[in-house]
Amino acid sequence: MNKILAYLIVTLIFNTAIAGVLTLLIRDFGFWHEFIYAQCIGISVVSINLLVLQFVQPGIRRWVLFAFAQPGSVALGLTLAFYISGVGSWRDEHVWQAMVIGLFFGLIGAVTSLLSERIEIEVKQRQLIKSESEKREIEAHLKLLQAQIEPHFLFNTLANVSSLIDSDPALAHQLLDRLNDWLRVALARARSEHLILGDELDMLSNYMNILAIRFGERLRWRIDANDVVRQIAFPPMLLQPLVENAVRHGIEPKLGGGEIVIRAVIANGKLQISVCDSGVGLQENAGSGAGLANVRARLAALFGAAGKLTLENNAAGGTTATLELPQ
Repeated sequence: MNKILAYLIVTLIFNTAIAGVLTLLIRDFGFWHEFIYAQCIGISVVSINLLVLQFVQPGIRRWVLFAFAQPGSVALGLTLAFYISGVGSWRDEHVWQAMVIGLFFGLIGAVTSLLSERIEIEVKQRQLIKSESEKREIEAHLKLLQAQIEPHFLFNTLANVSSLIDSDPALAHQLLDRLNDWLRVALARARSEHLILGDELDMLSNYMNILAIRFGERLRWRIDANDVVRQIAFPPMLLQPLVENAVRHGIEPKLGGGEIVIRAVIANGKLQISVCDSGVGLQENAGSGAGLANVRARLAALFGAAGKLTLENNAAGGTTATLELPQ
């Protein structure tokens, strides 16, 4: 609708300019006579051209229709001008002069319309190419960020296994079993084209089982998310760094350990996921680690300003990290 309105405004201005030029060149009639003729012919030509552009695909057929539409639209415009102005008819000796003038300016309008459409198509193609390029860059950036997270976790877990082999072989074997479960879920998720929050929470469940072997009774955890929330599309590896941060900076330094609660809800049309721990609370520079910086970078790449990560101390102790994502 806006495009049609823009064409109409430009046509009215163009027609008025033509009327002014013809008034100066042909002094037989006044401005309003030329104005009526110019508007009738111009609007007829533009209307028929727009119909052809809208409903006929580019090619030979369109050019043939344009060839027939130009004289037809000019003739229609002249007929309307005769009727509205009350001056002139097809029996006038100068009617063909008006026809030629109308065809000339109509041809200019048609060429302008075609060039405008061509430019618009090229602009859209360039925007599409630019958008695809930016999308590939973002995807590559996200893969790089994700690649920085997963090996870090694997190396730490394998180091724990290595330290337990001599001191507690049974526990080392149990840890390897849990790591195998984690890798199985991770591999299935990597091959899936549709990632959902439930997949990420399953990953976290296996991850917490691995940590529970290391911390024993010092670490308690639970996940609170209903089946509806679990089906929401969700990018991978956004939650695990938050849990890692809660364990490292909250639970591990606290004598006696603590609890981690992962909760996902829909609030105010947004997906809100919180990782709440009962640890020692926010310490100096606690929010500036590489893991959280990685999460913020991925949020910015995926959602722009609509994706948020906040950290705050709990009234009863500990810290809550909250992800807020648009739906």
